[in-house]
Amino acid sequence: MSLPAGSAFAQSTTAGDQDKASEASSDTQKKAEKVETLDAIVVTGSRIARDTFNSVSPVTVINREEATMAGFTSTAGVLQSNAVTGGTDQINNAYGGYVVNGGPGVNTLSLRGLGATRTLLLLNGRRVAPAGSRGAVGSADLNVLPNIMIDHIEVLKDGASSIYGSDAVAGVVNIITQPKVDGVTIELQNNGTEAGGGTENRVSIKGGKTADNWRISGSLEFYKRSAVTYADRDFSSGCPTPMVGRRADGSFGADDYIDPMTGEPKCWTLDAGGVTVNTLGTAYLLGRPGQGSLGYYGTYYPEDLPGLGGLDYFNRWRPNSGVTDGDLPGFEGVDYYGRDSFDPRMLEEHLLSPTNNYTAFLQGGLDLNALGDAELYFENLASRRRSNQVGFLQHTIDYAVGSPLLGDLSWLPRMAGAPADGSTGGRPIAARAFLGWGLYKNKQEVDFNRATVGLRGNLGSSWKYDVYASHARSFADYYTENRLTDRYRNTLNVVSDGNGGFMCADAAARAAGCVAAPMLSTSVLAGNLPAAYKNYVMQWTHGTTEYTEKTLNAGVNGPIFDLPYGTIYGAFGVEYRDAEIDDTPDPNSVANNLYGFTASQPTRGKDAVKEAYAELQVPLLSGIRFAQELSLNLSGRVTDYDSYGSDTTYKIGLMYTPISALSFRASHGTSFRAPALFEQFLGATSGFNAASGDPCNAWASKTPESNVYINCSSLGLAPNFDQKSSIKVLTKGGAETGLAAETSVATTAGIVFQPEMPEWFGTLSLAADYYDIQVDNGVARLSGAQVLGLCYNSLPAEFTAGTGYCGLVQRAADNTLSVTTGYVNVSTDIVRGWDFTARYTRDIGPGSFRANLAVSHYLEQSGRTFPDSPLVDNNGRLYSPDFTGQLDMSYNVRNWNFRYGVDWVGKMSDYEYYQKNGIDYTDVYKMDTANYFSSNASVQYRGDKWSVTAGLRNLTDKRPPQVSSAVAGVGNTMLYSGYDWLGRSYFLNFTKSF
Repeated sequence: MSLPAGSAFAQSTTAGDQDKASEASSDTQKKAEKVETLDAIVVTGSRIARDTFNSVSPVTVINREEATMAGFTSTAGVLQSNAVTGGTDQINNAYGGYVVNGGPGVNTLSLRGLGATRTLLLLNGRRVAPAGSRGAVGSADLNVLPNIMIDHIEVLKDGASSIYGSDAVAGVVNIITQPKVDGVTIELQNNGTEAGGGTENRVSIKGGKTADNWRISGSLEFYKRSAVTYADRDFSSGCPTPMVGRRADGSFGADDYIDPMTGEPKCWTLDAGGVTVNTLGTAYLLGRPGQGSLGYYGTYYPEDLPGLGGLDYFNRWRPNSGVTDGDLPGFEGVDYYGRDSFDPRMLEEHLLSPTNNYTAFLQGGLDLNALGDAELYFENLASRRRSNQVGFLQHTIDYAVGSPLLGDLSWLPRMAGAPADGSTGGRPIAARAFLGWGLYKNKQEVDFNRATVGLRGNLGSSWKYDVYASHARSFADYYTENRLTDRYRNTLNVVSDGNGGFMCADAAARAAGCVAAPMLSTSVLAGNLPAAYKNYVMQWTHGTTEYTEKTLNAGVNGPIFDLPYGTIYGAFGVEYRDAEIDDTPDPNSVANNLYGFTASQPTRGKDAVKEAYAELQVPLLSGIRFAQELSLNLSGRVTDYDSYGSDTTYKIGLMYTPISALSFRASHGTSFRAPALFEQFLGATSGFNAASGDPCNAWASKTPESNVYINCSSLGLAPNFDQKSSIKVLTKGGAETGLAAETSVATTAGIVFQPEMPEWFGTLSLAADYYDIQVDNGVARLSGAQVLGLCYNSLPAEFTAGTGYCGLVQRAADNTLSVTTGYVNVSTDIVRGWDFTARYTRDIGPGSFRANLAVSHYLEQSGRTFPDSPLVDNNGRLYSPDFTGQLDMSYNVRNWNFRYGVDWVGKMSDYEYYQKNGIDYTDVYKMDTANYFSSNASVQYRGDKWSVTAGLRNLTDKRPPQVSSAVAGVGNTMLYSGYDWLGRSYFLNFTKSF
């Protein structure tokens, strides 16, 4: 996903000042390269207009023409590209089946890998409020942004809370629209994929009029993306396997489970993306081993049962009419790998989810010829997102002891106690059918609107003022197909219908359409459920989420007084913001009536902040030998939040240019992030994780030296222990525990080299910038599964003492588990590294050549969840590359523009991390990836008032690397946004102006 690397050297008001070489003659471009002063402008990261060529903080600029040449159809695609993110993972449309902040279908931006809530998104210098669905809305949704109206994007990867307030911890992205538009332009774009699915279409129109004392412009856009299913890509529809054990040729899979029926490694095992289907769970019974039984994972060892003629004890079975002996004729006993775990309907799941986005943008201004030649201006952004996701659902039917639905198996003894969710009406379970339900759907409709009105003008002859008010509102309707626990319970409480079948015992339930659960059979285990039963149990559930944010801002800027080497400029202002969230889940969620799905209470709360800020630009030296420029930038902000009180931030920046070709810049400052409303007021949620998530299941089969083995054995559990009850997980918000703001310190230092080269050589610019960001007092919340894993993997002494993560885990006398999680200020994150940028331009023949290179080199990507935990450095590990880069080359000649780009993600490996922790997985799992290169090419022809752009992305059809399923996200593929999941694709863009 290569983009031209924006300039780290020159800052300008519009992308045309910097990168539109295609629209400038070579002579004009040469002159512009040598200019050391520009008109006074405001660049992201400062509120003071400057006339110098370089800024204290490095800012990357991407103009819209570059995005078009790179083949992007949406602003979200541009912002989530590696050129902006540096290769850090982003929440995109591959996460439709996961629980993410902002709900399914949301697209967010995270700079430096520090998270979307630590990245501030601006539109024309003003905040873009959060949008999304469900209770955890806390970040801007990139889906709301316009496309055709954008002039350029400025990316500041530096802490800037002293300038912009909360959230600007990792950096700021400022999207600048075209200030004036005359005429009408239509734009059509289509992106298609060679492998099918994932087609993108966008229809856009913009228009405007500029008069002597007024201006107005706007745009309307429709963007549609179709789904990509697992079946659409070979890497997700193929044969995911554990990939365990190294073969003689170095490849992995030597120790994968071999299916005795085929003699080949079994696909879709439980640890390679599969789920248990076509399986019956019972108490331990004597039976014939299945074709693949290995004598562990839920069975007793054969040597413990002498003289049984090949029989063994099992608690998992699959149908086999050829088995006539043992306690369960017609079934063969199966172990962990022998269980059926693939249903063809799984391939219909969405790998990338679809969306329809509608966006409208309107802006304008009126010169009042009063109040200091003031302009009364306004801006309105409105969008609607309609998105949906399709997933595969595993279903279980719990047949109670003595239930007539057991048929010939009514003699089965108690397998487990009554589930905690009440789904069996308090009756113990004799048998549990594991089967494939099929597909289920989520869908969302999210409406977003942000309206701004302001007044800006002159105060006297040299000062300027700007006052504005903004109101933003996101409202979402979200729907999920859910099985309702009370209906599920009704289907299991049955009596004879007098015709050889069964009906629901409760008369009121029958009147409401209750359908008895199917009798246990091999057909039911195969996933063949009566449609009437499914339609009764599963219902659409509906929730709503409203998020509002109001802003009042007033600021002034101008010269303060003169010094020997220049004038001190200042910017001062105040700001007030308040925000409110109201998430109302479906009544069935509030009543904990969702079977196998997390229940949620309403999330409701509000917060407000009052702020005052100041910034000074101080020229210390200028125009003397070895000091062409030496300037100091100082900024500070005082904040007062209703939720946790007051805070202050500051930033000091220094720019030194000893000679015109060389500049040094550095900055040091603090930033903060106020707790998001959902982190403070998240409604208490209670849910259940599968019993298979108990770390002590079959603990004797694990490595004897591992902490899990030692810790589980200390509990006195049977070697073949198998948890029978779901794991209860409780989560709550952090307001009641005094959640405070995160704080951070950021240091940057850089050098810019722009040597004066001979004309025949062309022009060359180089920059290197070091950054160091540390976030303390960070807000963290772990999932129930993470807490369990961290607890049972902790040192035995910590486990026995019940400290750290184990303080959040409770194992009852009957070995049932419960976990408590929530938001607390405990985490630390550190990111250090270098950004390298190079730009080269030269006239070649009748045209102009331009090359941009950007490389990000992370030195550290560390974090810890608790203060007493060791820092874990993920730098260079899977999902966290230490090197990424983009090379972009273009050649512009007359009406033609040719472009070629390469996107690089460096190799990654988990081996060294585990080796440092005493574990060598080198010959056990494939836990590394090679360097990943994806290339793109395009050509553009510009007519008088029209243009056509065509190109190919992922020219070589590079597929995501494969790793062992133990570290993969989808089958054997990493769920990582830095790789291209679409494969080779084409794009065609047509633009016409009138």
